[in-house]
Amino acid sequence: MHDEREDGVRREGEDIQFLVLYLTRFAEGFGFITLLTLLPAYINTLQPQETTILGLTVSAGFIIGMYTTGFTLAQTLAVVPLAWAGDRFDKRTVLLVVLGLGAGVYALFPLVDSSASFILIRALQGVAVTGAGLMTLSLVGELATTATRAERIGRANAASFLASILGSLSAGWLLDLFGFAPIFAIIVVLLTVAWVGLYALLDQDPTRIEGFPFSDLAVNRRILTMTSFRAQYAFAVTIVRTWVPIYAGTAVASGGLGVAGIAVAVTVTAEKATNMVGQLFTGQLSDGYGRALFVFAGGTAYGLVALAVPFADALGSRLGTATALPVLGPVPAAYLPLVALSGLLGVADSFREPASMALFADEGTDNGGVASSFGVRELVWRPGSVLGPLIAGWLMVEVSMSAVFYVGGAFALTGTGAFLGILVTTHGRAALTAW
Repeated sequence: MHDEREDGVRREGEDIQFLVLYLTRFAEGFGFITLLTLLPAYINTLQPQETTILGLTVSAGFIIGMYTTGFTLAQTLAVVPLAWAGDRFDKRTVLLVVLGLGAGVYALFPLVDSSASFILIRALQGVAVTGAGLMTLSLVGELATTATRAERIGRANAASFLASILGSLSAGWLLDLFGFAPIFAIIVVLLTVAWVGLYALLDQDPTRIEGFPFSDLAVNRRILTMTSFRAQYAFAVTIVRTWVPIYAGTAVASGGLGVAGIAVAVTVTAEKATNMVGQLFTGQLSDGYGRALFVFAGGTAYGLVALAVPFADALGSRLGTATALPVLGPVPAAYLPLVALSGLLGVADSFREPASMALFADEGTDNGGVASSFGVRELVWRPGSVLGPLIAGWLMVEVSMSAVFYVGGAFALTGTGAFLGILVTTHGRAALTAW
């Protein structure tokens, strides 16, 4: 006889496990965005200087670049071994280890006294952030059913976006009031609470994958089809997401709007807030109507909105949106349309992201290696995330600010075009709604 009470207990236990994974996603996202927000303060405090290492002169600019590149390189190097460990052993154990590493790393940041120590600790942070991201998404994807996978991933992403909003808005304020140490104490407490919750409430992961799943997943037909889109889309998102605040904050002489720092923060928050709210719903919709369809629609919409950004000034002038706002101060006509467009970018990406993640989780779950599947997804993003800003920086200086968004939007549209073409040619016309 079917016992409804037993089903209820099982569902409640699963919900608790998802909640503790969402909390982990929040804690990891809060630490990441807070450190990113504090980078200018560290540059001002450490004052990097030109130095000589093994007879080679290293410029101050290169050292400042390493503040970010050291983190990114460590992330890239960590993807494959961490994803392999997650598939080969217990993902819960791997997550507890990297989360503990993260708590220790953030506790070290107040002790930083040189650029070398900062770059080293940032590299360790890169390992911890990558491991936490891979394992939480892998466990969410593995615990969810096929019918609810994008919905659950969307909620996990929403928790991360909420952390990004709170972290970016509060970091500067807390720094001015209390200095570095209390900020990192908050992050360590959050990570510790998440660690205890995972240890107490998350079941052990029973899956064990022998061999090296990357070799099979790298040539998986569906993943290759997704890669045709994702490799190009990485350029689009990195360029556009990075240059919206640059466009808002740089001087008019450089092609920007020259608004105050708090006004720049609002443009960033608009994108994150709409993305967060959207993913609470769009993941569930993509589960029902077709994940590939949502990837295509979201990516196309993102490209079209990006192409519209250079017209913010013309739109604002027509609507007469030049004004003075409380807290933000005087803003030019282009500012409010830019905030609205930034919000629309978040809406567009909220359609794409949970559906894309669920597709990779589907393939990893069905073909032995959900962590490795997310690892492939992460590696495909890297070229665009590294080269995109270099391309955009050159375009901004040598061509125009508008050219940055035209190129960023074009990458999104060529990505969705390639995705649709390969999808229909290789998998049939029904694949857009069947996946």
